[in-house]
Amino acid sequence: MARRARACYLRPMRTNGRGDRDLRKIALEAGFSKHAEGSCLARFGDTHVLCTASIDDKVPPHVYGTGAGWVTAEYGMLPRSTHERMQREAARGKQQGRTLEIQRLVGRALRAAVDLRALGPRTITLDCDVIQADGGTRTAAITGAYVALVLAVRSLQRSKKLAGDPVKRSVAAVSVGIVGGQVCLDLDYAEDSTAEVDMNVVATGDGALVEVQGTAEGKPFPRADLDRMLDAALEGIARLKALQDLALRVG
Repeated sequence: MARRARACYLRPMRTNGRGDRDLRKIALEAGFSKHAEGSCLARFGDTHVLCTASIDDKVPPHVYGTGAGWVTAEYGMLPRSTHERMQREAARGKQQGRTLEIQRLVGRALRAAVDLRALGPRTITLDCDVIQADGGTRTAAITGAYVALVLAVRSLQRSKKLAGDPVKRSVAAVSVGIVGGQVCLDLDYAEDSTAEVDMNVVATGDGALVEVQGTAEGKPFPRADLDRMLDAALEGIARLKALQDLALRVG
């Protein structure tokens, strides 16, 4: 008797033949900008974000008089960072809600890396400008901004304006999600737009969580899937830390 053939369903291969827990091709180019106290061009596949750090010897009103410093961020997408030209937000007269949410996330993430009292009464502003977008712009911004932040602090140390090191831990971020029923790391735009679950994870280099943003894009997902996604994200962040360390040695 002939055996009945069994149907076999295969999920499509990821972009560039990546495995489920593979990052895109990552490049962190420290010192990319000539004039900024610290800078990094972060390339996560086809997502490119220029991160610069600027130092100002003053602090916002809510910090003034405490002796502590402040770390903040601004984020924006260039008009042709996407398939069609976007109008500049300055031309609209206000920032969009998404922009405000992302720049606040970047600021929170980088403050988790710094002892603000050890920084002293000064502000480091991290500008994250998306040159080209293909998913994961906020995670690339956070990962690159950390490199820019460290370089800015080093500039203060070289000029003898800062004796110690206020950067107490590394911070990086990566996206993770469930695509075609599988946990996939570092989603590009095509995967992000079709994922059943989409999550951004910010963590320190030693695996402590800073922020987790996750959404089910259809049906709810079980706790076990959350744990699997967090495990994959933390593996990815450990690899990103190694790339940050390498960029800072070269830069």
